[in-house]
Amino acid sequence: MDVVNDIQVRRAGMDDAESLVRLRGLMLAAMGNDIDGPWQASAVEWFAGQLASPDTFAAYVVDDPDAGVVAGAAGNVFEHPPGPNDLTTVRGHLYNVSTEPAFRRRGLARACVVALMDWFENETGVGQVELHATDYGIELYRDLGFIEAKYPSLRFRTAKARP
Repeated sequence: MDVVNDIQVRRAGMDDAESLVRLRGLMLAAMGNDIDGPWQASAVEWFAGQLASPDTFAAYVVDDPDAGVVAGAAGNVFEHPPGPNDLTTVRGHLYNVSTEPAFRRRGLARACVVALMDWFENETGVGQVELHATDYGIELYRDLGFIEAKYPSLRFRTAKARP
């Protein structure tokens, strides 16, 4: 992965669950979602649980001395059957890439993604990493070597997921 200099990236700890949720809210709002509602409490609990599983989840963040956590990226490892193009049995999913608006265009998100990709490559058995890119972030991912999948991602929401 590319090295980003002069940016201090650290692995998120248990105290960072609320910051990860705040960054997630920024990302979701930028994607046009209404972020009002009770989801934040559930998300804090979820991130706290994930942070307690360091073998299958990691998040990397950048702190500002005054503003606190201002950028981050998260990812997890999930089981996946091997195939002819990937003999590994786990894949990675990269998500929650977000930067506070006042800190954008400084390479902070890139630094977090690079740190996360290093984790996937060096500390997990992941053979591939997947993500869903926005128009705003797609060039970052392409620049880091991500390519478009041959088959589109589709989604079905059960009644449990519908508001």
